[in-house]
Amino acid sequence: MNFTRWSARLPGTQRRAAARTDTALSPDRRADGSVPAARAEQLTDEDPPAPDVPSVDELPVRDVLDRVPALVALLHGPEHRLAYVNDAYVSAFGRRDLGARAREALPELDEPGLFPLLDQVQRSGRPRTLKSRKAPDGRSYTFTCTPVTETGDDGRDGRGGRNDRGVLVFATDVTDHAEAAGRLRASERSQRETAVTLQRSLLPQKLEEPDDLRVAATYHPGGTEAAVGGDWYDVITLGGGRTALVIGDVMGRGVRAAAVMGQLRTAVRAYARLDLPPHEVLQLLDGLAAEIDANQIATCVYAIHDPNEGRLVYASAGHLPILVRDENGTVQRADEPTGPPLGTGGWLHTSGSIALPPGSTAVLYTDGLVERRDEDLDEGIAALERALSGAGGSPQVVCDRLIRSAGVTPDHDDDVAVLVLQHPARRGADAELFRNAALELLGGVEAAPRARAFASGVLTSWRFPTDLHDLGVLATSELVANSLQHGTPPMRLRLRRTDRRLIIEVTDGDDHLPRRRRAEPGDESGRGIAIVATIATNWGSRRTPGGGKAVWCEFVLQKP
Repeated sequence: MNFTRWSARLPGTQRRAAARTDTALSPDRRADGSVPAARAEQLTDEDPPAPDVPSVDELPVRDVLDRVPALVALLHGPEHRLAYVNDAYVSAFGRRDLGARAREALPELDEPGLFPLLDQVQRSGRPRTLKSRKAPDGRSYTFTCTPVTETGDDGRDGRGGRNDRGVLVFATDVTDHAEAAGRLRASERSQRETAVTLQRSLLPQKLEEPDDLRVAATYHPGGTEAAVGGDWYDVITLGGGRTALVIGDVMGRGVRAAAVMGQLRTAVRAYARLDLPPHEVLQLLDGLAAEIDANQIATCVYAIHDPNEGRLVYASAGHLPILVRDENGTVQRADEPTGPPLGTGGWLHTSGSIALPPGSTAVLYTDGLVERRDEDLDEGIAALERALSGAGGSPQVVCDRLIRSAGVTPDHDDDVAVLVLQHPARRGADAELFRNAALELLGGVEAAPRARAFASGVLTSWRFPTDLHDLGVLATSELVANSLQHGTPPMRLRLRRTDRRLIIEVTDGDDHLPRRRRAEPGDESGRGIAIVATIATNWGSRRTPGGGKAVWCEFVLQKP
């Protein structure tokens, strides 16, 4: 085949040709044996003459193509008939019949998807490249398809028609690079899976299930790299029907951020057991965060739900506001107070509250859900409010709908944590399982028998079995007697039942918390709390926000 009749328009060919022309020596400087001046100074009479090595331009094109290690094939005309394959191609795939159409002569190009590319190259007259495609021989190649045109002896196009066009297929073996890249991707996937497993292991494996709330949470790791984030959430039952809810975000990414997150989450659970107000919990966390790592800061919201109050009492350390949706779809944003992030120190946090009536839904979330590089943060929160306004269904359904509305995908660039809680509006037979009764304790010693009579009547009306009825009356008597002896007015007795437990609580105006102690035989006091702790499933005490304390106990109901 006469390869001198073909010219390939390779990318950059014209630039390289122009460069060769610009740098060519003038005839007067091309004397036989002449060399550049710098080279001439190094030659002596004893140096042997340079061998007569032909330039690349003087080699026949076919000799060049036959010797290159890459696979080369030349296709001619609109049917892509095979005009030439080099030795490397024959070694890789065997001999091919010249003149046959490429689909029959070169079937190995079908699997990498090269045939549609040949048509594109011939139509457009522009080169195209497919990177790292696997061929039937199991090796990976990068295919470059370049248009070529048949030329006459004068260098101009032969007939200038489309039928004169051909395609030069140049395939470079990149198997080693492809395998190395595959191993790197597998290693990155393994590292990311390990990192995400670490992150998820630090989050609660199963959310606690409060009696009065339905909760769901979701976590989406951000990005595709191995660096994990510091987002976390938790649900903590405090006893007495109250529930703590927390969500936070340690700034930055990496194992260090996840480790700080794990320590803060553990600390929150420990502080929650003290049944402290939200702002006091954040105050303790603030000091702990500075001790853990002075270079790490974290945002956090800690909220407590009390079914008797129908509100969320919360404190925020630089975190995004809680959103609450009522039964009618109206969304309210929790207002201040909020303080600086944890770990900054020197700030006294305060607590606020927002109504959470029956039928409402509250959402706690991290900034990955609403923050975008090209949007203001308030716009993201407003978009979340609109999505929440139309999001109905169970807490998990609400979680999923908010994630979809925010456009969170597996390659999202930030971690996302969402915690959804609902206070169901109970009606009909379900409402009979959730009852409340309260009595103001007025007077002196006569308050104790009045409290026992009230408790007996309430427990009878709630149709508790005899043994639970008697235990409830005994616990009421001991808690009221303890409050009368050690507390101050105002005093109040509250009984509450859920579908899982009976809760008895007595509040008074004294903030001294009782503790269980061992009473000696001669002691006249100290046995009341011991009796309550013995007969009840659980008991505890806490200081109330307005001053004073609450002492409670609970009995787990037997399932029918």
